[in-house]
Amino acid sequence: MPAVDRAFGAALYDDADEALDTGASVLAADPASDAELARRGREFVAGAWRRGWQPADLARFTRRELDDVHVRLVAALIREQAPYDGPRGPRWAAQIDALPAAPPPRADRFSHATAVLELYRLLLRLPALEPLERPVSPDRGRPLEHRPESRALGRIRALLAKAEATGYPEEAEALSAKAQELMARHSVDEALLAAGVPSPEAPGACRIGVDAPYEEAKAVLLDAVAGANHCRAVWNEALGFSTVVGFEADLEVVELLYTSLLVQAETAMTAAEAAQRRGGRKRTKTFRQSFLAAYAHRAGLRLRTVAERTTAGRGADGDGGLLPVLASRAVAVADRTERLFPETTTTRLRGAADADGWNEGARAADRARVAPRRPLP
Repeated sequence: MPAVDRAFGAALYDDADEALDTGASVLAADPASDAELARRGREFVAGAWRRGWQPADLARFTRRELDDVHVRLVAALIREQAPYDGPRGPRWAAQIDALPAAPPPRADRFSHATAVLELYRLLLRLPALEPLERPVSPDRGRPLEHRPESRALGRIRALLAKAEATGYPEEAEALSAKAQELMARHSVDEALLAAGVPSPEAPGACRIGVDAPYEEAKAVLLDAVAGANHCRAVWNEALGFSTVVGFEADLEVVELLYTSLLVQAETAMTAAEAAQRRGGRKRTKTFRQSFLAAYAHRAGLRLRTVAERTTAGRGADGDGGLLPVLASRAVAVADRTERLFPETTTTRLRGAADADGWNEGARAADRARVAPRRPLP
């Protein structure tokens, strides 16, 4: 029996440390097994794709369950498997580009074999996920491709980066306001553009990590961002991500805005805790949970307000077909969500246990508010 088969038989189906040591010893003693070990790893990655996983999902889950060395190992396997996968579209390619570029430093053979077997144990036991296949163009029967990034999206990205970097709440507020108004206008423009072509775009989906701690509040924030931008979000608490369903232009701004608001929230929370400590009050996990819960709730209200105002303003400017187009797209997003997730449950965010944390979080969301102050040029 080849060394790889003996190592797998000893280590992959038994969680005991002794079994892992046995398998690693077999591999460490046989350098000729390295090529076959790598080939089996690519097979595990290909199996993950068949079960609905994507490169970013695999890297994120590996980071959550194991260590950095395993993340670098799986990144290398994903890149090695990529030539055999065929074209998967720009979003897939972007996920591969975002993986760690450098492989892990090579340790002694036994330590390396141990890390590889730990990773393969994880890959072997991955559950099936909802397949986020690329939308297909009805007239050509092939996946729709992304357009190059628009000028509007570039401006949005730049505004949010400035909002995250500034140390002045009023400036962050103004920058976030301008960014959200641009997002709403960008979404409307994309909807009207798609409605005018013979084969309109279909809704897609992406997964966004929702990491501990305070993942409940973060999932609520992501849901609010998604809802304000014509998308729907479904949280998978067990695996640490939400699946966001929507049209491509809206998915892009949801990813941007959620990431930016999370950075701003965590910065504001750190400052609030420092102020509390200066006042002689010790802050706790409960303070932080309440802070983020209030931030998510208040930010969601303001996101919906600016989105509704911007859409109403565009309708009043003479886009008579806007509301039917948005209604049609909402139906398409709802239908895609229900097909992906025929059974979902609703979770309520637990109430605030720390009044100071709730009040500070609400004030931080107000400072990062998204209601536009003045018309954009």
